[in-house]
Amino acid sequence: MSGSIGRIRALVMRHIHLWSGSVMRIIDSIYWPAVQMVMWGFLTQFLAGQTSFVGQAFGVLLGGLLLWEVVVRGNLSLSIAFLEEMWSRNLGHLFVSPIRSWEMATGIVIVALLRTLLGLIPVSLMAWAFFGYSIYTLGLPLLAFFVILQMFSWSIGLAMSGLVMRVGQSAETFAWAAVFILMPVSGVFYPIAVLPQWLQVVAWGVPTAYVFEGMRAILTHQTVHWDMLAVAFGLAVVYLVAGFQVFLWFFRSSRRAGSLLGQGE
Repeated sequence: MSGSIGRIRALVMRHIHLWSGSVMRIIDSIYWPAVQMVMWGFLTQFLAGQTSFVGQAFGVLLGGLLLWEVVVRGNLSLSIAFLEEMWSRNLGHLFVSPIRSWEMATGIVIVALLRTLLGLIPVSLMAWAFFGYSIYTLGLPLLAFFVILQMFSWSIGLAMSGLVMRVGQSAETFAWAAVFILMPVSGVFYPIAVLPQWLQVVAWGVPTAYVFEGMRAILTHQTVHWDMLAVAFGLAVVYLVAGFQVFLWFFRSSRRAGSLLGQGE
């Protein structure tokens, strides 16, 4: 076990050293969340004077945006951590070392978490400075929202990273775009009830729908639906386990096909 912890720590430290030596990598983690937060923040301020709903629940759009960025950043951060190993042709070196596939997956999950925090904490403070809105007013449920959304984003990132490892760089587009397919059924900016009945069934099968419904309940009715959070957490665990299994399956398939050493730019 101590050997596994050491190997995972080495993977994480490699990426931390990459960030510390590249200001552009740090800026990239903050830039897009900041741009979206400012754009939606000003739109929210405009709508607040136009409709009573947004006037009564000012944080719905900004809160939805910031929580959705947790999903997007989690997925992209994990995918980038994996793709950087591929772009540098480092996968072959990693897997001829004592490191195991599950240690590799655990390492890039930790890197994704650190990169997500690096990007979103400054942006959440900017939302407070620019618009007087603090996502932290959600209280303890915010921690539950963050954990659930991160776990779900990792499941997608792991599955897509495995796909890229097996198919090659032609599948990179899926690593960037996969999470956005789920945005319409996640209810980020609107209740799940507005969806067609058949699509609501799909929506309740992903944990993001429960999180955003829970966020709106807190902001508009000051009610915490712990039962919904429990269901969302259970689904997130299932998806994360499935994502790990897909990653491991693609890894074994790539190793059998001999395609690991041929990956890179």
